[in-house]
Amino acid sequence: MEIINTIPEMKLWSDRARESHKTIGLVPTMGSLHEGHMSLVRQSVATCDFTVVSIFINPTQFGKNEDLDKYPKDLESDTNLLESAGVDVVFAPSSAEMYPEGYKTFVTVEGITDHLCGKSRPGFFRGVATVVLKLLTIVRPHTGFFGDKDWQQATVVETLLRDLNVDTTIERLPLLREPSGLAKSSRNFYLSREEMAPALSLSRALDAARQRVQNGEHSADRIKQEIRQTIEANKQARIDYISVCDPENFVELDEIKDKSLIALAVHIGKTRLIDNCLVRRVECKE
Repeated sequence: MEIINTIPEMKLWSDRARESHKTIGLVPTMGSLHEGHMSLVRQSVATCDFTVVSIFINPTQFGKNEDLDKYPKDLESDTNLLESAGVDVVFAPSSAEMYPEGYKTFVTVEGITDHLCGKSRPGFFRGVATVVLKLLTIVRPHTGFFGDKDWQQATVVETLLRDLNVDTTIERLPLLREPSGLAKSSRNFYLSREEMAPALSLSRALDAARQRVQNGEHSADRIKQEIRQTIEANKQARIDYISVCDPENFVELDEIKDKSLIALAVHIGKTRLIDNCLVRRVECKE
């Protein structure tokens, strides 16, 4: 496995791979890898000739007073894990390499970034769209692999590729959970032992909401109210948003439709967690 730190080296490697008519898969990450990341890695290794995993903590997607400086880092552990999984290249550039002095260009995906995390974290998706486009331009993968835990992010990337005619296919894989139900996330590293129980209220609230929909509840307001009650029963939980929305444009819904997304962002102590599930309208049979 190669570790590449510069853009010219990464481009040269990709050019040679493409010249040999080999397919390239890219898994973009910020490191601190967990089983959710590794499911993407394994899918790339299984379906592409070569797999590149980028490890880059992207400063442009962090806002003021967010956790950029504290974001977990363990490059040695990450690279060992990736090597054992059969990854061909780890692309680990520095911030100066990706955003050199005088950098002025950013990418904005409009409309769908006005909701959910885009609403509560201004500038977040500007940073995501910019770094993803840069990575795709540098690595030139045939397929990029993204997880549905970050549902809105994956949709933003799909929109970016479509609108800018980028010749990369996106493959989305399901959200993975711990045995406890907690959505796998690098930020789970921040949670103290005392915060684990409040953190589990997110998945419990979603499970209960899914069951309510299956039992015929169609009111988005009632679903959100019940989710709020479940989460706010924990004093350490502070809700950022609870949304019942269209899974493609993220516009809020009054009623559950054939396919609706329930999405949450909740602060547990100082840690911001997100979670989601898809639900479908069920008509009651008389």
